Amino acid sequence: AGPKSLEHMVDTVISFERNDDEVRFLRAQKNRFGSVDELGIFAMTDKGLEGVGDPSTMFITKRSGKMPAGIANTAVFEGSRAFIVEIQALTVPAKSSISRVYSDKIDSARVARVAAVLEKRTGIRFSDQDLYINVAGGVRLTESSIDAALAASLYSARTDLSIPGNTVITGELSLAGEIRPVARLKQRIKTAGDLGFTSVLAPEKDNGSTKIENIKEIIKILFAK
Repeated sequence: AGPKSLEHMVDTVISFERNDDEVRFLRAQKNRFGSVDELGIFAMTDKGLEGVGDPSTMFITKRSGKMPAGIANTAVFEGSRAFIVEIQALTVPAKSSISRVYSDKIDSARVARVAAVLEKRTGIRFSDQDLYINVAGGVRLTESSIDAALAASLYSARTDLSIPGNTVITGELSLAGEIRPVARLKQRIKTAGDLGFTSVLAPEKDNGSTKIENIKEIIKILFAK
């Protein structure tokens, strides 16, 4: 019956993944005695593998100058831990009559959907652009809460306007352009504050965050100047 036969017999199945950097991700694919949502992050040093206590420092880039266009920060959860990650977007004129999405850390279908909502609700054109998406640190993102930040990074890349570096954006984007609530918002806001971010755009006003109801409000707040 193949590998599944062995998987049915054991209590736990663990995968150990690495990205292009010297970072390893430890995930449980199956666990009869606990959660499979936890993520272990390790860095390879000259002394061997060492656990990363605060993974947020690995997935954001400290910059002294102005933020480049196409960069947006968002708060995500892996298991019980929240951390801040940097989404990077680049748009260039399509090399053929068909635009393409190049994204291996965020599902390409999600990127195409967010770009379509942006084009419909804000009037800015993406259908003639090739879209390149990356996530700093090489972590794969699947949460719907990244939609708002992904939309902001795409808009920033397309217009060549930078997003303030002290801002974290979180929220799910509907096809109508509305920003929907996300789970465990307080923990996301606290993590952002602990890392020095002073502004959080979220679908609910909580502990100092700025409430955003739709994609047009995000564009107005971030790019009004």
